Amino acid sequence: MEELKDIIDGLEQRVSVYKSKLQELQKKRDRVEEEIKSVKKYLELAETLYRVEVDKAKLANLSNQILAESDKEKPGKAFFTSVPDVTDQSREILLGKSKYVGLSVPQAAFLLLKENGKPMHAKDIYQKLADGGIRIRGKTPVTSIAISLNRDKRFKKVAPNTFEIVEERILQTAS
Repeated sequence: MEELKDIIDGLEQRVSVYKSKLQELQKKRDRVEEEIKSVKKYLELAETLYRVEVDKAKLANLSNQILAESDKEKPGKAFFTSVPDVTDQSREILLGKSKYVGLSVPQAAFLLLKENGKPMHAKDIYQKLADGGIRIRGKTPVTSIAISLNRDKRFKKVAPNTFEIVEERILQTAS
């Protein structure tokens, strides 16, 4: 009887140690997951800043070419070209308002739907993209988004003006 009590006590101690170890590992995993989220956000910001700077360099080069051509054609006359203010884009990025700057509507919608993990209505997609720095000109931006996504093979219409990512759907049904 005494042996059985010793075995049970030993097993209780092991269970207690394993539970403590499991809790400790879960806390570490939570910290690592939070760190991964932070790194992903910083990476996304760095990639966006990179795209803006590349676009800025391209615009400056294009502007210089236009000015050079204009000077050849009309000597002595000043030439002004309207170029988007790239510093405004940089400010938006630093303020966190430009998650999707530099991306096309389908590219940004793909990222948004991937992050969201479920189908979204075009109106909600429009609001999120607008909050993320995408400017959609036109009288009916929601309709423009719906048409754009409807034409792109990466998206599937699952309800009126509601879309999901095709690859995500295939992966979910396979599991």
